Amino acid sequence: MNSVLNVAKFGGTSIATYSTMGNCARIIANNTNTRIVVVSASAGVTNHLVALANTALTSQQIEEIVEKIKVIELAIVAKLTKPEEVSDKLNVLLVELTDLAKHEEINFRDDLKDALVSMGERMSSLLFAAVLREFDILATNFDVRKVLRTDSTFTQAIPNLAVIRRLAQALLLPELYNSVIVTQGFVGADEQGRTTTLGRGGSDFTAALLAEAIDAQTCEIWTDVIGVYTTDPRITDKARPLSELSFDEAAEMATFGAKVLHPATMEPAIRQDIKVFVGSSREPEKGGTWIVRDCVHEPAYRAITRRKDQVMVTVKTPKMMYAQGFLQSVFTIMAKHKLSVDLVTTSEISVSFTLDNPPNSVSEKMNKETLAELITICDVTIEQGYDVVTVVGNNMQSSAGVSSKIFEAVKDFNLRMICFGANPHNLSFVVSNADSEDVVKVLHKALFE
Repeated sequence: MNSVLNVAKFGGTSIATYSTMGNCARIIANNTNTRIVVVSASAGVTNHLVALANTALTSQQIEEIVEKIKVIELAIVAKLTKPEEVSDKLNVLLVELTDLAKHEEINFRDDLKDALVSMGERMSSLLFAAVLREFDILATNFDVRKVLRTDSTFTQAIPNLAVIRRLAQALLLPELYNSVIVTQGFVGADEQGRTTTLGRGGSDFTAALLAEAIDAQTCEIWTDVIGVYTTDPRITDKARPLSELSFDEAAEMATFGAKVLHPATMEPAIRQDIKVFVGSSREPEKGGTWIVRDCVHEPAYRAITRRKDQVMVTVKTPKMMYAQGFLQSVFTIMAKHKLSVDLVTTSEISVSFTLDNPPNSVSEKMNKETLAELITICDVTIEQGYDVVTVVGNNMQSSAGVSSKIFEAVKDFNLRMICFGANPHNLSFVVSNADSEDVVKVLHKALFE
């Protein structure tokens, strides 16, 4: 086996069909350092599973959705030259999936939801290993739950790094000498062996965690775009792919909305100095973005991100003037209710901060109980309908003219809140969600075109 180890992750669009799986197989064949392959569910499957897990459905509706999943999976099987190698195993998984979908408590128990939603990756890894074998790549399907141990926070499980490393060294490393290991992203297991999931986008995180656990030198994230762009190419066709990013820049971009990167992916890479590559499985010949500790070129402006659906909370009290402990009290309450505060600005008697508001998150947690505690110490105002736009770069707080160029570009927009100076890599501001796309466009034109 090569001394250099690479972990490759393929997203849902990359393994949506037999044909796209073939593209991925050729990528693996061209890099003999790739010994572990992490896959998402085939495109469309996870959305169907989430619907089954979270929607009250009739038996007929459940069967209709299950049938849609079968169509996706069986279309891949139909193209295999030896479908009999996987047909029985796939049928077992489909029966398990159907039983979970019909469980009377599926909509109310997170442990059952995780078990159901994990089925997409369990099926795609089984089929992709079979596709690799058809390309003369010796491949084995491996159940990641044997290695990727987490706590029991179902739907948002936290990995146990020490246990993952110990199990990966014992169970995965010896197998890498014999074949390419194909395993599941997004999925783990708690100490009791119950299936857990790492949250949406967790397949990237899985790949980075396994790379760290086996001391891999590189981790490839193969998706449907040619690397990381200067901004979302769906907002402006002037966006261009970046050849390199630093760990710090990538972490900022992921945190503030760059969909091509999962925020947690960078943590293992930073800890172990693992080089991360992002490229398109459709067009691997076009290269991609390398994310490394130190870049050759570190410009003042690298990229612009947008994070949608932000909630802004303002807490105000005259008692705050010269008072000690007010901020601590506010953030203690937020932490108690598991609300993660992002941007923060302060004045003498008030504090404003933002909360990310993905579906079923803040709207549930920022509830009467949370408000009741806050109101005992301050007045509270909650505003919605905002996005955060962030300019990511280098030495931004110490370079003359950097901020003025940004503010000149957005002078015609109302900036509801500004955060700058806490680190050298970003300047963020809160704007109306009706304005955010235009804000990104004018910034991109001013900084990159």
